[in-house]
Amino acid sequence: MQRPAPSSSRALAALAYVVGPALVLDEALRIEAVAEGVEELLGFPVPLGASAPKILCGSRLQRPVAEALAAGRAARAFVPRGGDDASFLDVRANPLPGGGHLVTLAVAAISVVEGPVEFHGMVTQSAAMKEVFRIIEKVAARDFTILVRGETGTGKELVAGAIHQLSKRRKGPFRALNCAALPPNLLESELFGHARGAFTGAVKDVQGHVELADGGTLFLDEVAELPLELQAKLLRVIETRTVLPVGGRKAIPVDVRIVSATHRSLRKEVEQGRFRADLMYRLRVIPIFLPPLRDRPGDISLLAERFVAEFSKDGEVGGGVAGIRPEALEALEKYPFEGNVRELRNVLQYAAALGDSPWIRREDLPAEVREGGSAPTSWVAPEGPRGAESAAETRIRQALVHAGGSRERAAKILGISRVTLWRKMKEFGLAADPEEHARGQHL
Repeated sequence: MQRPAPSSSRALAALAYVVGPALVLDEALRIEAVAEGVEELLGFPVPLGASAPKILCGSRLQRPVAEALAAGRAARAFVPRGGDDASFLDVRANPLPGGGHLVTLAVAAISVVEGPVEFHGMVTQSAAMKEVFRIIEKVAARDFTILVRGETGTGKELVAGAIHQLSKRRKGPFRALNCAALPPNLLESELFGHARGAFTGAVKDVQGHVELADGGTLFLDEVAELPLELQAKLLRVIETRTVLPVGGRKAIPVDVRIVSATHRSLRKEVEQGRFRADLMYRLRVIPIFLPPLRDRPGDISLLAERFVAEFSKDGEVGGGVAGIRPEALEALEKYPFEGNVRELRNVLQYAAALGDSPWIRREDLPAEVREGGSAPTSWVAPEGPRGAESAAETRIRQALVHAGGSRERAAKILGISRVTLWRKMKEFGLAADPEEHARGQHL
């Protein structure tokens, strides 16, 4: 493999001494130089001229380092080590003055974490989820408002509960309200309460979730579904730390931390005039993104075994379940699970309840799972990608999203040329309007 000239080697040695093992990249995110220690950490040779996104991210959908550098921003992310989703490297990336990029695998900051981790009711061996847990632990103690972004079934309420339990408000109440579950008139009363006589049937003062969460945490699920008129009222609660019940004349002081969640892009909702920009900025001081289950396939067997153990212990399915046969696990690991962890649990409940054996077998699973097809309509999360979509197409869609529709930046993120990207976009029917395919995925 080609190596730098002696003077460059001395510069790289000095760089490695100061910041640890590092890669130097050009404007196209190709590797220009490799400092000592990088290959040992990665576990394989690193050729000069290779695409850094391909070296660091492989075929994974999430490419935070490449996305940040393609946009000219610094970044820090945990990257799976050698494709192993159970161990990862702490990677830091910075644009260099005058062009070029520096990606640092800082020795002192590297965490190689192996095996499953349980965290406030959530279990994972995924590097991405372990990073979520790290963020939660870091921000929970301070009273930031937090926005949790994730598809249906990824565990957004569990994250909110963990934030509450790790905060100084843990002894206070935790209230949860789904903003999509009620019509606007009932939602207003549920959220803000109402005074006696406010409407027909209001025979007494009733506290809403905001007041009931005083001294604790209020979790607003599907906050993007909140009607505009109620958004204004919620903004006033945040700004004044008071709540005015429906029909009330006197504002009531409240001390509430708000954690909200959505499967939609609030930025996109603001652009479409469906969400207030001022409220969005108030809610998303700290954004947390939950990866879908299809991006952490190593968690499927871990979660499946856990759910089966719970069914047996709690008698949920009317009898003991000894475990899952290997062929059933294999089918589960190949299924896209657009309904995420919730769908996985539903599938296993179905198999455990209807199976004739103490063991969950492949033939006990729903037909869609056995055949590896897309999920039935009743289980599909509406925001998820199509079950039949290939991994390559999904990666291109994700890159276009994170590049804001820019094909040049998307090509950098993917580690391919613009010509190759264009050819793939045409192949997948994405070439007509890249802006359309870069819709609403950002927090």
